[in-house]
Amino acid sequence: MERVSTGIKELDRMIGGYPRNRTMLLTGTTGSGKTILGLHFINQGCLDGKKCAIIATEETPEDIIAQGESLGMPLSKYDKKGILGIERVYDERAEYIKDVLEFDVTDIDELQSNIIGLLERIPKGTEIVLMDNIGVFTLNMSPNEFRAQFDALVHGLAKKNITAMLILDSASDERMGGIAAYSVYGVLKTSVKDNPYTGSRERILEILKIRNTKIPIDPARFDVTSSGIALLTK
Repeated sequence: MERVSTGIKELDRMIGGYPRNRTMLLTGTTGSGKTILGLHFINQGCLDGKKCAIIATEETPEDIIAQGESLGMPLSKYDKKGILGIERVYDERAEYIKDVLEFDVTDIDELQSNIIGLLERIPKGTEIVLMDNIGVFTLNMSPNEFRAQFDALVHGLAKKNITAMLILDSASDERMGGIAAYSVYGVLKTSVKDNPYTGSRERILEILKIRNTKIPIDPARFDVTSSGIALLTK
C-alpha cells in the first residue's frame, strides 16, 4: 500500500507513513499536541507539492498560520501559492451564533451537527486534508446520528481519493462512545500523563490501530520543540 509521510521522520520509521487515500483519526486531550501533529502532516503534504486543505473549526486561519510558522512551517507561503487552503469554519460558526443570539433564537442544533457538510468545504483537486476539530459538531448529537454522519464523511473522503486526518477531542470521543475508531483506517491518540518515576508530566503518542500495518505496542514519549514534535527514543 502506498504511504504518505507523516511529516515526522521518527514516526515514519515507526509506521511507514499514513496509508494513502485513507482516513486517520487523531484523538487526544487539550494541550496534548493534536493540532501540531496534524500540522506536520499538512506541512509535509505542501512540501511534497500536494494540494492541501485545513478545515478549521476552532481557530482562525491566521492563528493556525501563526502556530505553524512558530514551529518552522511556512504555511503562509503555501497559502499564497495556492497549495494550501484554510476554510474559515470557526469564523462562520462564531458569526452565525452571534446572529442567532441577536434574534433570541436558542435552537442552534443545525449549526452544531452538519458533519457531512464539511465535504463541500474541500476545494476540488485536494489530496491532503486536516479537519480540526470535528468534536464541535457533536454536542447535541446522539451516538447513532454521529456514527451515520461520520461514516458518510469517511466514505466521501475515500471517493475523493483524499488522505485525511480527522481530529476529535477526547471528551467528544468519549461522549460518542468511542465509535469513530471503527470507521477509520487508523487511530492515533495523544495525551499528557504524570511520570511516577521522574515526577514530571510527559506527552504521549499511542498508535492504537492502522490496518495492514505493523504498529508498536508501547506508547512513545514526545516533546514539542521549536521545530515541532520530536519523538523521544529513551
